[in-house]
Amino acid sequence: MNAKFLSSGEKKKLLSELNERFGIEKLNYIFVETGKQKIRAFSGTLSKEELVRLGAFARVELIGIYFARRDDMSGLRLSLDALHLMKNQIIKNFIDIDDNQFLEWMSGRNLDLNLEKGVYAVRYNGDVLGCGFSSGSKLFNYVPKERQLKKI
Repeated sequence: MNAKFLSSGEKKKLLSELNERFGIEKLNYIFVETGKQKIRAFSGTLSKEELVRLGAFARVELIGIYFARRDDMSGLRLSLDALHLMKNQIIKNFIDIDDNQFLEWMSGRNLDLNLEKGVYAVRYNGDVLGCGFSSGSKLFNYVPKERQLKKI
């Protein structure tokens, strides 16, 4: 099994980072760290021990949803699925964009926005569109290519 369960201390650190950045206060998941600094979240009825036994013959690193990624430049960045899952808990660092910015963002382009450096959740008309990283003057787009608008 190429996966490592986050210890309670690591989970507390993850929650602390999410609370500081997005205001998230509660996580009811088992977290598994997989390759490339990816973190997956599992909320099923299997225990850690049962998952380890399952991992003896199945790809356990694919259990749960892709939740977040640790990145040297931006730090902890939530996946699009995690943003949708946690959107009711996110109370900080949402960026609401307008119609023109929406088209730019969904086309995979970065936005010229003066923001404090860090990771932000991007929202349009109440819908979560993904995460971006601000360098201070530019919001870099992290929307996966398969979820961007196709050029015709």
